Amino acid sequence: MDNIKIREANESDLTVLIEFEQEIIKAERAFDNSLKEGEIHYYNFQNLIASPKVKVIVAEIENEIVGSGYAEIKEAELYLKHSEYAYLGLMYVKPKYRGKGINQQVLQTLKKWIVEKKVTEIRLVVYDANTLAKNAFQKEGCKPHVLEMRMGI
Repeated sequence: MDNIKIREANESDLTVLIEFEQEIIKAERAFDNSLKEGEIHYYNFQNLIASPKVKVIVAEIENEIVGSGYAEIKEAELYLKHSEYAYLGLMYVKPKYRGKGINQQVLQTLKKWIVEKKVTEIRLVVYDANTLAKNAFQKEGCKPHVLEMRMGI
């Protein structure tokens, strides 16, 4: 799609970013029965947008925000080869715009920023049962790494 505009998010985008967050949570409830009932939030968007260690971006088509994502530079564990890594989150595209390369463009924009920051490792979290998300990120070069397991007692 040629008419996709990728830009940095700002505070005027908060309503849409929260809407996308809630859509992600709604989808993830099917994979995680440990999430609290009712409205929950994963992100503090004002802090993310204001942080120099975070790049929050949105994808627009004809002035409509149709996708989003962010990269946050985090300190790595001392035992790892790299001292920091970029964590990806809020990777979302509205359903009617999926399959048009928007997620790929968001990811490429974030990767460019990560490289500019001289960070060499990217990580993200995907539910193991979420094959659509896993396949989308594997298509972009991500590889499964660690499977976190849990048990309710």
